[in-house]
Amino acid sequence: MLIVIESVVQIAEHRGRARSKVEIDMRKRQISPTPPSVPPSGGAWLDAERVALVEVTSEEKGYPIEFALREAEDHGWRAANPGTQTIRLVFDEPQKLKRIWLVFEDSENARTQEFVLRWSPDSGNSFREIVRQQWNFSSPDSVREIEDYAVELSGVAVLELIIVPDKNGGPARASLASLRLA
Repeated sequence: MLIVIESVVQIAEHRGRARSKVEIDMRKRQISPTPPSVPPSGGAWLDAERVALVEVTSEEKGYPIEFALREAEDHGWRAANPGTQTIRLVFDEPQKLKRIWLVFEDSENARTQEFVLRWSPDSGNSFREIVRQQWNFSSPDSVREIEDYAVELSGVAVLELIIVPDKNGGPARASLASLRLA
């Protein structure tokens, strides 16, 4: 239950007393929990395959990057090798982005993953970091990470996602279930 609290603190000094009296008048009401963010329907997403060249450091056979970019696919992209991986979208024309939706899944490995999401206005000559995030995967309770970022980015020439699949250097491979842009 989430409670909104407004308070008024009144301090009254009484003659002859060294302490002050604190009274709190509180008004409150119960509100509904914030619903989880839901990805918009297909029409709202940018068609990354149509508007960008997609670069990737590696991909496992049967798990190409297009599976993470398409709404209808269900198992996403996975790297062919362990270690840091990069997914880069090089846009044909600079884009205005308002929302970035990422989904990572791993039910096989207990690990701490880090990713960096950044963008470039000048075709990759310089980058501006949007977010750097770590997540602990641990089956069965923590197998899915969903990140939904509201952004105001104009003139995006390149969007880059760098994934360190295991901060401890283990054999886990990077994966990405979904990447959507609006």
